Amino acid sequence: MYELEKENLKRFREYFAKTLRPSVIKVFMNEYLDKVTVDGILSREETSVTEAVKLLFDRMCDLDTPGWFQAFIDILRASEYTGLCEALMDWDFSKFESLQEHRRLLEKIEPSITKHMKPIELLTHMSDTLKTKECEEIRAVETRRGPIAGSEMMVQCLIRSDQYNWFKVLKMALEQCELTQALQLLEPNGDGKVVNAQDEDMDTSTSETIKTVFQYQEDGESDDTLLKSANNTCVPETSGIRGGERKLREYQKELSAAAVNGQNTIICAPTGCGKTVVALAICENHLKQFTGRAKVVFLATKVDVYEQQHKLFKEHFSCKDPSIRVTGMCGDMEGVSVLWLIENYDIVVMTAQILVNALNSGEVASLELLSLILLDECHNTTGKHPYNNIMTRYLDSKLTSKTHSLPQVVGLTASVGIGNFKSPLEAESNILQLCANLDTRVITTVTKHLDELRSYVHTPEKQFFDVPQRTYDPFIKIIKQIMSKIEQLAQNTYSIGSLSNLQNRDYGSQVYEQWIVSVQKSCKVLQMKDPEEESRICRALYNYTEHLRKYNDALIITEDARTIDALDYLDWFFEQVRNAGYDETERKLTEFFDSQRSQLLDLATNGQQNPKLEELKFILEEEYHSNPQTRTVLFVRTRALADAMKKWIDDTDSLSFLNPGVLIGKGRKSNSNSSGMTLNNMKGVLESFKSSDNNKILIATSVADEGIDIPQCNLVLMYEYVGNVVKMVQVRGRGRAQDSRCYLISSCKERIEKERMNMSKEEMVEEAVTRLQSSPTQISSKVDMLQREDKVRRDHIRSSPDRPKAQASYELLCGKCKTFACLSDDLRVVQASHHIVLDHSIFKRCTTQPHKKPKTFDGICKKEKLLCATCKYDWGIIVSYLNIQDLPVLKIESFTLQDRNTQKQIYFRRWRDVTFAIKTFDITEITPESWPLRE
Repeated sequence: MYELEKENLKRFREYFAKTLRPSVIKVFMNEYLDKVTVDGILSREETSVTEAVKLLFDRMCDLDTPGWFQAFIDILRASEYTGLCEALMDWDFSKFESLQEHRRLLEKIEPSITKHMKPIELLTHMSDTLKTKECEEIRAVETRRGPIAGSEMMVQCLIRSDQYNWFKVLKMALEQCELTQALQLLEPNGDGKVVNAQDEDMDTSTSETIKTVFQYQEDGESDDTLLKSANNTCVPETSGIRGGERKLREYQKELSAAAVNGQNTIICAPTGCGKTVVALAICENHLKQFTGRAKVVFLATKVDVYEQQHKLFKEHFSCKDPSIRVTGMCGDMEGVSVLWLIENYDIVVMTAQILVNALNSGEVASLELLSLILLDECHNTTGKHPYNNIMTRYLDSKLTSKTHSLPQVVGLTASVGIGNFKSPLEAESNILQLCANLDTRVITTVTKHLDELRSYVHTPEKQFFDVPQRTYDPFIKIIKQIMSKIEQLAQNTYSIGSLSNLQNRDYGSQVYEQWIVSVQKSCKVLQMKDPEEESRICRALYNYTEHLRKYNDALIITEDARTIDALDYLDWFFEQVRNAGYDETERKLTEFFDSQRSQLLDLATNGQQNPKLEELKFILEEEYHSNPQTRTVLFVRTRALADAMKKWIDDTDSLSFLNPGVLIGKGRKSNSNSSGMTLNNMKGVLESFKSSDNNKILIATSVADEGIDIPQCNLVLMYEYVGNVVKMVQVRGRGRAQDSRCYLISSCKERIEKERMNMSKEEMVEEAVTRLQSSPTQISSKVDMLQREDKVRRDHIRSSPDRPKAQASYELLCGKCKTFACLSDDLRVVQASHHIVLDHSIFKRCTTQPHKKPKTFDGICKKEKLLCATCKYDWGIIVSYLNIQDLPVLKIESFTLQDRNTQKQIYFRRWRDVTFAIKTFDITEITPESWPLRE
C-alpha cells in the first residue's frame, strides 16, 4: 500500500527537509513510529533539522499501517504547515522553487538585516506567516537576549517557512514599521529608493484583478483580414479547418482579437477548438501588418509536436501565400544556423530548446531580432522550462533597457491551472505569475460565443471505477520466494542491512526499488583492505540487487497488467543476461528462475485474472456493443504497460477486433524491453487511427497529453492515470465527439480522490480567470510587481560566486567491479558537455560493441558502446570528433572515484556535480604517437 505516496515522499523529501521540524509533529511520530525511532529523530534534530527530517522520511517509507498518510496530511494542517500540506495533496512543489531565491537572499543578508529589525513590532504584522509557536519563541528570545537574537531567530523561521507569501509579508511589515534600512537590504531599486510595498499591493488576498481587453470592431478592417485569412485554405482537416475552404469561426475570431491588436496575451481555450488555426490567423495578420519586417517564431515543447505544427504552417502558407517563407528546426537537425533561418525566413517553427541554445551560445544575440513569438502549451512557462528561460531573457531586456524593441508574445494553452492551490484566490495568484512570466496583462477566453464553441467542442462525461486489488496469487508468492533466496545470498556475501537505512521494505513496491538504489550507491563507495575482495563483493552485490530489481519490476507489472506480461518481462531480462556472457553468480541466479519457470508459466496462463483488466474488459465490451463505431483513447502510465495492454487486447477474443495502435515516446528505458517510437512511427499510428476503421482504440502514454493532434474519439479511458489540473483538462479534451465519455479506472482510492479534487480545482481556475478579466485596473501593477521581484532574485543569484573546483586527482574505478579505468587528470571537456579520456591505454581495460543506434550530434559521431572488460558494465560510448577516431566518452554515474592521496571513494551522478577541475579539450594534445589507430 501507499507505493506511489512513498515514492513521491522520497522524490520531494528535500523540500520537507528545508521546511519541516519533526518535533512539531511529534504526536504523529508517537502514533506511527516506535519510541526508539522517535527519540532518535528528536535527538538528531538538536544537531541537524535537515538530517532529522531525512531520517523521519526513511522511517515513514517503511510504514504499512492503514491511514498513516492521511494522518500525516492532517498533522501538517493542524501544525500550520499549510504550504507543505497543499503541495503534498497535489504532489506539486513548483511554488517551493520560487521560495529558494528568497531564502538565499535572506541568508546572504542575515548578518546585516538582523541589526535593523525589531521583532516584537514586526510580529504584529506577521502572524499569518509565522506559526503561533514560532511567534512565542521569538518574543521569548528577544526578551531574554535582545532584539538581534530575536531577529536572528525570526530570520531562521522565515527561511524554513512554507508560506508562499512570507517574503511579501516581511517587506510589508518592514515598511509598516518604518524599518527602511532593513527594507532597502531586501529590495533597493536603481536610484537607491525603496520600492513601496503598498504600491506593489503585497496582499494577494485583497487583490483586484484583470479583464481580458478586446479591442475588436464588428465591422473593422482587422476583422475582414481574419475572415479572409482562413478562406480558400488547403490545410488538411484539423480543428477549425475542414474540407478545403473554411472561414474562421466567430469564437476563433474572439480568441485572436487581442493578439491581432498587438497585445501580449495568453489564449486559453479547450483542446480541440482549433487554437493552431487561431495562431495561423494571428501570424497572417502580423505578416501583413509588418510587411518586410516581420520575423515570427512558433515554439513547441516537444519534437513530435514541432513536426505536426511545422507541417500545418508550411501547408497553410504554401497555399495561402507562397511568398511567405516558412521553415522549421528541431534537435535532430545538424549544421543548421538558427540565425540564418531567422534572417532568411518569415516564420520559423522550432522546439524551444533550439532557441535557448542559440541564445546561450550568442549565435542569436537578442530576442529583438524577432517581432512575434508564439508559445504552444504556454502553461509550461515556469521554473527551469526552456520557455521560461527564453522569457527570462525577454524580461531582463525589458526591465534593464529603456530603449528596446522586443517581440509581441502570444501563448496558447488549454488551461492556466498551474501550480498548487486550494482556492480561487490562490489559483489567481498562480495565473498572475504566469502572466508575469509571459509579460502579458491579457487572458483571452471565449466569452461572447460560448454557444458556438460548445457546438464544436464537447466536454466528456466523467465517471470513476473503483476496482478491488488482487487477492492472494501463487505466482506472486513464487517470485517473492526467489527474492528472499537472493537476499539471503547477498546477506551471506556482505551485511547488506548496513548499506541502506531502508530496513522495512515490501516486495513489489517503489520503496523496494529505492532500497536497491541505495544499496547499489553504497556499494560504489564500499572500501576494504583487500582490493580484490572489494571488487568481488561489490560485483556480486550489484548482480544480486540487479536481479532483485527485475523481480520487483515484475511484481509491479502484475499490479496493473497480467502475470504473463510480468513473465515476459523476466524472460526478456534473462535473455539479456545470457547473451552478455554471465559469471558464476549470475549463472546461479539464472538457475533460480529456470527451475521455477514452468510453474510460473502455468500460473501465468491459468491463474487468477487481474480485477482491473476484468473491469476494463467489461467497459470496452459494453461500449462497443452499444456503439460499434466507438473510437477510444486509453491512457496508461508507462510504455511497458502500453505494450502489455496491447498484448492483452490482442489475446482477448472479445476485444481482438479493436486492433489497438500504440503511441509512446521516443527513446528507450534501460529497465524495459519496450523500444521508443520514431516520429514516423508516431505519424503512422495517428494516421491509421484517424483515417481508417482498422484501429478502433489507441493506447497512449503521456506523450499524447499535450500538443499532439489526436483524431476525434468518443471514449477516453484513464487506466490508473491521474495528474494535475492541466493534465486532466488535456486528457479529457481528447474526447471531442458529442456524447463522449471519460472514465478513470483505479484500485487506488487516493488517486480517484485526487482526480475529483482536480475537477473542483478546474472550477476554481475558471472563477479566478473570470475575476481577473473583470478588473483590468489591477493587472498591470501586479504583473509589474512580480516582474520586479523576480528580477531582483535573478540578479542576486547571478551575483553569487560559483564554488571553485579543486585541483585534486582521482582514479576512476568501474562502478560495478572496481576495476581501474583511467585517471581524472586524463579527462577533457568537449563543447562544455561531453567528457572524453585522453589515455589510449583505457582500451586495454575495456571492450566495445557496435552501437545499436549510431548518431551524429554536435559534430560528434556516436559509433560504439564502451564496456568494462571485466564485468561488461556500461562505461559510455566511442565517438569520432574533428576527424579524430576512437575517443572514449564516459558516463560519470558508471564510475567510483578514488582520491589518489587519501584513497577515499566518492560517487557523482552527474558531471556537473564533480568537485574537481577538468581541462577543456585541446586538439593539439592529439598526436599520432599519443592516439594511434585501434587495431
